[in-house]
Amino acid sequence: MCLGVPLKITEINDKNGIGEINGIIKKFRLDYLKEVNVGDYVMVHAGFAIERISQDTADEIKEALEELDEKIIELQKERR
Repeated sequence: MCLGVPLKITEINDKNGIGEINGIIKKFRLDYLKEVNVGDYVMVHAGFAIERISQDTADEIKEALEELDEKIIELQKERR
């Protein structure tokens, strides 16, 4: 299964971007988007920014991913 991740752009160098989510820094490509800026939020999939998103949307996705992570940890504990 593939999953997109919301990142806040912290640096742009030509078509290369660097973004952050929860203190984790990721590199990605910007080939598919026009006119993105440092501070914008993007959805990144397979190393490419595929969509510009709002901060509210990024926050909602981050919250859903955190809930999923908590559930996975809970299920792993139950199996022990």
